[in-house]
Amino acid sequence: MQKAIFLDRDGVVNVDHAYVHKADDFQFIEGVFEACKLFQANGYALVIVTNQSGIGRGYYSEAQFHELTNWMCEEFQRHGVEITGVYFCPHHPKNAQGEYLRECDCRKPYPGMLLQAANEHVLDLASSVMVGDKSSDMEAAHAAGVPNRVLVRSGQKISESCQALATHVVDSLAEVPTTLGLK
Repeated sequence: MQKAIFLDRDGVVNVDHAYVHKADDFQFIEGVFEACKLFQANGYALVIVTNQSGIGRGYYSEAQFHELTNWMCEEFQRHGVEITGVYFCPHHPKNAQGEYLRECDCRKPYPGMLLQAANEHVLDLASSVMVGDKSSDMEAAHAAGVPNRVLVRSGQKISESCQALATHVVDSLAEVPTTLGLK
């Protein structure tokens, strides 16, 4: 079993410009590639887990999401980083259309995406880390049995209850390797 770094996308990997679905609007956060190289060098698989209710809301399609995801993964590869998997939830319990309007176990704060990734890639959740910028990320990791939960401020005001769910709080993904003692 391999340990993993689970990364939320918007606000952790890229600047959260709200419902980003085009490469032209996707801005990698400074230090992402260097941090991910260090994670890989320390034996972590890299898995992105992202709520994408913009699909369910009709703002963009699954095809557009996959096109952007392919581009993003190619950019990681160009920088020497291999993304093990990308998992997304297009659902929303209240603000979605058609088949996307539903409660599910994949939308964070539920652990479905992390559990699916762990099952498909034989990942050791107890040795893994979740890096996210919202309480739903921390809650999903806790529910999945991921003990190390790093909350990235991403320029947002973070509540005390959200901080209490995290084992570490940092300003950006670039700080996470040092916070975890990785070299």
